[in-house]
Amino acid sequence: MNRLMIVDDALIMRMRIREVATLAGWTVVAEAANGNEAVRLFNELQPDLVTLDMVMPEMDGLQALRAIRAAKPDASVVMVSAVNQKEKLRECIVEGALDFIVKPFDPEQLRAFFERTRKDGRE
Repeated sequence: MNRLMIVDDALIMRMRIREVATLAGWTVVAEAANGNEAVRLFNELQPDLVTLDMVMPEMDGLQALRAIRAAKPDASVVMVSAVNQKEKLRECIVEGALDFIVKPFDPEQLRAFFERTRKDGRE
């Protein structure tokens, strides 16, 4: 099964990612609007993949990434970022992020990413 958790403080971004991921064969098991909620839900649900926004209230994406990877060092986390956050993205990759998605994203590129990262081998 391909279980996804979407983390973004913008509801519209969560909805767009959910739509594309679902079409690519993923099951969205949770959504979170801030880093604290993301860490709690990750620990509870252990999804296969997390999309994690960089800029959020309460706990930013880098802090949430560190907390998630501390709980599960092999966690698969993809950072979601605006174009102007390149230095933060580099830091996230160093901290173990699998990849990053730049907002605003192209739905077809995002769909291709989700299809590549599926674990069930479907084409």
